[in-house]
Amino acid sequence: MTSQSQPAQQLATLLQSQRKRLNSALLLAVSASLLFILQCYLLASLFASWLVTSQQGQAVNSDQLLNTLPWLALCLLGRPALQYCREQLSLKASQHIRSSLRVQLLAKLADAGPAKNQYGNDGSLSSKLLEQVDALDGFISRYYVQRYLVLITPLLLVGATFVYSPLAAVILLVTAPLVPLFMILLGNAAAGASQRQLQQLSRMSGRFLDLVRGMPTLQQLQATERAAQSVATAAGRYRDSSMGVLKLAFLSGAVLEFFSALAIALLALYLGLGLLGILPWAKEVIPVPYQGALFILLLAPEFYAPLRQLGSDYHAKAQAEAAIDELSPILQRHAWQHPGTQQLTLSRAPDIELQQLHILTAGQRQRLAPVSFSIKSGGRIALQGPSGCGKSSLLHALLGFVPYQGDILINQHNLTQLERNHWQQQLGYMAQYSSIAAASIAANLRLAAPDATDPQLIVALQQVELWPLIQQLPLGLNTVLGERGAGLSGGQLQRLALAQLLLRDAKVWLLDEPTAHLDGATAYRLHQLIGTLSRDKTLIIVSHQLHGLDWLDDVIRLPNPAVTDIDGAQYVQA
Repeated sequence: MTSQSQPAQQLATLLQSQRKRLNSALLLAVSASLLFILQCYLLASLFASWLVTSQQGQAVNSDQLLNTLPWLALCLLGRPALQYCREQLSLKASQHIRSSLRVQLLAKLADAGPAKNQYGNDGSLSSKLLEQVDALDGFISRYYVQRYLVLITPLLLVGATFVYSPLAAVILLVTAPLVPLFMILLGNAAAGASQRQLQQLSRMSGRFLDLVRGMPTLQQLQATERAAQSVATAAGRYRDSSMGVLKLAFLSGAVLEFFSALAIALLALYLGLGLLGILPWAKEVIPVPYQGALFILLLAPEFYAPLRQLGSDYHAKAQAEAAIDELSPILQRHAWQHPGTQQLTLSRAPDIELQQLHILTAGQRQRLAPVSFSIKSGGRIALQGPSGCGKSSLLHALLGFVPYQGDILINQHNLTQLERNHWQQQLGYMAQYSSIAAASIAANLRLAAPDATDPQLIVALQQVELWPLIQQLPLGLNTVLGERGAGLSGGQLQRLALAQLLLRDAKVWLLDEPTAHLDGATAYRLHQLIGTLSRDKTLIIVSHQLHGLDWLDDVIRLPNPAVTDIDGAQYVQA
């Protein structure tokens, strides 16, 4: 119960901002139901009058038709118009909610910084932000209104039926629960199938993106056929899963149609036998006259229509709950909030001092053992140590993404007092893989400096020794790169990222193994370039190799992290 109610509560919270628009859509749907009742009454009255007139051998009165036609036109045209307006309101509400949710998810991921990888790789996160957010559309645009309409419309129709025949109204009420009963039984199975399908899609997206990114390596290892077979197998499993969900959907629809048709047939049998006067308990008595019987039969399909529609939309609810369950780890993330509010503008490279800085995980294990060192203005150091000793964690602490114990002083100002966004704008960060978008070279460079002119971009490219190559390209700066910089080699992409750092004109550079995946010669040349271009910068570089880093002022070796006790008060060196 808890596992099912939590997604439902989260969905209800998402709907709060658009409750007014959705309630307006519900009001329009109820108005359309009232027009339908009026339409059935007018038609039943008109045909009953014609039947009586023909039985009496009299001419059909055209005045009644002329008087009825304007009202019929109002009903026939008004209902589609109201339904259209209802759908537009629901669609706008859905678009607004999904757009806001994407913004919220992106903000959570941005706030997590490098820790976003705990929620999956880029392919999995892309699937969640696109497919799984869009999976909420059916619930918002259809199910929300329908779950109220399924109560209101049948009650209105039962009330109208009761005027002519209390027994017919009872038949409707007695047969109505059959539809939601089977809807729930099949809907629970559909919910589980939808959740499994979304999980499978997320895993498949992540695997496919990993294989695409590693295509050069796969080609060198001659493993492309094996990778293609892996993708085909995963796609086959996803296809089978999709067909399983569709089977449940079609089965549910067929069952709902069967029981609603059976209930309408039961009602028609009662009214037909009544008109013939051969009911066992009322022989030669007509309990419901022709006008009332026709009116009830016209209403009956609409009585079950909201129930059948809810049965169809229940799959949208199951899909939405499965999607929100997948998004919950991100939405419920309570990230550590950097507390600083003070703005510190750097006019030159700052002094940085670390005093007994150490970082703990949520399980009270050390990611970084206590470390103290200082860097003078314009100082350039390297961090080295075994894998897992906290080199990257130290950079993340300087970026303001992770909580820490001890002190980080920037020009004698404690980092916890500085406003994070303002501080990050004055930093230059370069990781193992460049964050290059599928856009032109100029557009990628302007991500770092939106107002930079073409001559400024060319100067930066000349400094990183990339301009001679780009100059030879037919489109030059307007050359469009593929996903993750496809079109340039690994070393060229890192030089492009270095050009971005130059355009930012940051006073502090934090480099996290920028040459980890480059060959020795390319790594050496990039290290030399960094040394030339980082003069007058305060620089910290994480690197396993010092080849080409002879220009460094110091190399700091970090020990293996220590294991703390539960309260974090004592440390035992590993």
